[in-house]
Amino acid sequence: MKKINIGLIGLGTIGSGVLKILSQKRKSFKKKYDVDFNMAKICDKNPKLRSKLNISPRIFTTKYQDIVNSKDIDVVIELIGGINPAKDIILRSLESGKSVITANKALLAQDLSSMLAVAHKNKSQLRFEASVCGGIPIIKSLTEGLVADRIESVVGIINGTSNYILSEMAEQDCSFFEALSEAKKRGFAERNPSLDIKGFDSAHKLSILAFLAFGKYILQKDIYVKGIEEISPLDIKYAKELGLVIKLLAIAKKSDGDILEVRVHPTLISEEHPLASVNGIFNAVYIKGELVGDLLFFGQGAGQLPTASAVISDLIDIASQKRPIDFSQKGLIKKIKRMDDIRSKYYIRFMVIDKPGVLAKISGILAKRKISIASVTQKERSRAKVVPVIMLTHDVREKDIRLALEAIDKLAMVKKNTVVIHREEL
Repeated sequence: MKKINIGLIGLGTIGSGVLKILSQKRKSFKKKYDVDFNMAKICDKNPKLRSKLNISPRIFTTKYQDIVNSKDIDVVIELIGGINPAKDIILRSLESGKSVITANKALLAQDLSSMLAVAHKNKSQLRFEASVCGGIPIIKSLTEGLVADRIESVVGIINGTSNYILSEMAEQDCSFFEALSEAKKRGFAERNPSLDIKGFDSAHKLSILAFLAFGKYILQKDIYVKGIEEISPLDIKYAKELGLVIKLLAIAKKSDGDILEVRVHPTLISEEHPLASVNGIFNAVYIKGELVGDLLFFGQGAGQLPTASAVISDLIDIASQKRPIDFSQKGLIKKIKRMDDIRSKYYIRFMVIDKPGVLAKISGILAKRKISIASVTQKERSRAKVVPVIMLTHDVREKDIRLALEAIDKLAMVKKNTVVIHREEL
């Protein structure tokens, strides 16, 4: 029977979940896979966790070097997050011939390409199923199940915190801040949720998915990112009247052949689209393939056991000596499309003084930028001097809509900054 010695670094939510699963299922894994997963060393900077989790002092350490430098460790599971010392842990482990499993999306978004090169050079493996969408096997699907296909687009709801907030605002008719407060109370949002609500967590994950789907490593500066902080209950209400739903989408899709669009922003989609019904803390990824057509992957994007399950999946792949995909020849995408050049439909909400000539003035500025209007609705408010005007546009270049709105917002008749939301027909 094959024996694999594991070094686990990080006993947070996911790490303790991995420890729990391996303790409970070690015997069944022996029987099913003919492999013994031996937890040889466990590291955490908090020594109190040893007694709390009933870990033998013989295998516990507070120094990650005890795992990285050990010749007896076969697989290092890095679950501490952040850039440092996680990067040092992963690189040194790979360079010494150890395989590495990580859920560190921020680090992978920054260094995935170079880390895979180090793994390839040293004939070791880097696995990271748990880094995107928790228990949903999206990475394995892209690298194995869809290996014969050419992906046209990957669109996902890949941040549960933001999705919960938008769902709560829609269902409870509450403000962004009220929904965020509820998310914190229920443990769905961190004390400092900025990475989630500003869209950067989704951007980290999108960088990984785009690399796997299109073979193009994307720098974070090349991903347009806009969060959900400006979304108002008004916009959710008006969108519903139009048969639309607002979701924070991570989008990577081919444009003009060998050019790729990569962006994260609130997006209006039809309420009939499968992604529109993905609510609460759930994640989903919608893929269009040249051969398979449309695919939807749905499930829990976070949580102790779903994410730990993804780590165990990687562990079993390493034990079975399954080789990862070599991406060195996969890249067909030549460049990333600038956000200014992207074409999209838009929802626009103006807050204007209710008097004659306002619409004509706004329409004139839009016309100068060749922005074609699909529909206009003025929402009546009794005794209100300032009223909302809702416009939907046809396809228009991002730069044109931005410049037009900059000019419109300078008008005296416009009393608040205009809200603009992308509208996608997926």
